[in-house]
Amino acid sequence: MEFIREEGRIYSKDANGKVIAEIEFEEIKKGLFDIYHTFVDESLRGKGVASKLVQEAVKEIQARNGKIQATCSYAKKWLEHNKL
Repeated sequence: MEFIREEGRIYSKDANGKVIAEIEFEEIKKGLFDIYHTFVDESLRGKGVASKLVQEAVKEIQARNGKIQATCSYAKKWLEHNKL
């Protein structure tokens, strides 16, 4: 799966241009980023796509030397499970 990257957003589209996976985050104060939204289309659920999205967001935030918090429930659980 290929991801498209924009400022504060990583996502993927299907062949028809429909967004099928997405994660959004923002810098809420200097050096602190909040992951606030994760979406995976029903057709992709249970395939590790949401986990991959969080991993990609974490890599991007860490590349900016940022700290991470999550108000998205999925991302919050993922970060706790992975001790980040």
